[in-house]
Amino acid sequence: MAELLWAPWRMEFIAGEREPGCLFCRTGKPGGDDAANLVLWRGRLAFVILNRFPYSNGHLMVAPYRHEGVLSNLGGDEAAELLALGGRCTTALEAAFRAEGFNVGFNLGRVAGAGIQDHLHLHVVPRWAGDTNFLPVIGNTRVMPEYLGVTFEKLLPHFRAAGA
Repeated sequence: MAELLWAPWRMEFIAGEREPGCLFCRTGKPGGDDAANLVLWRGRLAFVILNRFPYSNGHLMVAPYRHEGVLSNLGGDEAAELLALGGRCTTALEAAFRAEGFNVGFNLGRVAGAGIQDHLHLHVVPRWAGDTNFLPVIGNTRVMPEYLGVTFEKLLPHFRAAGA
């Protein structure tokens, strides 16, 4: 039997009003408020953002600046930077949260769980021994132990320390 926990921020994602346009294009624009947009790192071709509606605490996403929804259309440099930033995410999550493992991947298409289909993004979801969360489709219990702003502040120094 599934255990139910109160997670009101998920309803904002499910039933909330959406801002027009692409989330990743909007938050990826230079000159915005990175802290308010939860952007942790900006690379040359891609950036790292904290997921506002996470599968688990510390759930990060890596997206190219270029609006592209087809994986095979990524350029070699874009694909390489996405993967490199995914690695930087795992290093930061290990340091900040002592993550013991990760689910890393793309949800391509609506039936695969893509909430934003038209702009690719790599999910980096930290995991711990005994956690109750695989993905929302499979897990019966999820616990989010801290506010997103606290998570952002814990991770930010680990991205800054890694340098460009």
